Amino acid sequence: MKNFLLSIALIFFLATHINAHVDHYSKYNYLEYELFRNNKSIGFHKYIFKRNNKNLEISNEVSFTITKLGVKLYSYYAKGIESYKNGVFSGFTSKTNQNKKDKYVNISIDPKDKNLIIDGSSFKGKANKEMIIGTWWNHEIAQKKAQISAVSGRIIEQKVKFIGKEEITIGDKVYKTLRFNFSSSDPSLSKDKKLNTDIWYEEDTYLWVKAAFDKTGYWEYRLKKVE
Repeated sequence: MKNFLLSIALIFFLATHINAHVDHYSKYNYLEYELFRNNKSIGFHKYIFKRNNKNLEISNEVSFTITKLGVKLYSYYAKGIESYKNGVFSGFTSKTNQNKKDKYVNISIDPKDKNLIIDGSSFKGKANKEMIIGTWWNHEIAQKKAQISAVSGRIIEQKVKFIGKEEITIGDKVYKTLRFNFSSSDPSLSKDKKLNTDIWYEEDTYLWVKAAFDKTGYWEYRLKKVE
């Protein structure tokens, strides 16, 4: 019964906000998240929102390093730009250095059918225009059947489960949130390819507040700064 009620709540949430729009985030110019692994701070993820009339450009930067006894075991750095025109997704580009391995994504729009053209290090081809880039800041991702990796362009078919409403504390602030679990639809994927991430969005503003997942350690993104 509990799972049934949560499913109904998710359907209600999605139906109520089916026309959810990047304009929900019009008051934000800067978002910064601190990244933790096993409760140790290891890096950051930043978003900068730039507006020009009805055009929106979101620059994002991610950097983290895993060390042990002063020895660098793993490093990661990525930069990307996500673009919207009149509230509609119009392109994405990113470059990533994942532990000295280069990856990339370029996404453009087919002028004929408006579907997505992906040129990525893991996937090259067309994708349905209803898919969304997996950058998490936009809560519309909870409405989608698939997301596109912001690192390699890989298409990740997903199931979204509404876990419930939760109050979480970050620093000295308490957030009233909606918690969702995102998991891969394809059970045949290898463990390192499977999606299994919990995301918390602030209930009133849809601001991304926190993310958590297990992958060679327990990882969390925690909101640090909002402007």
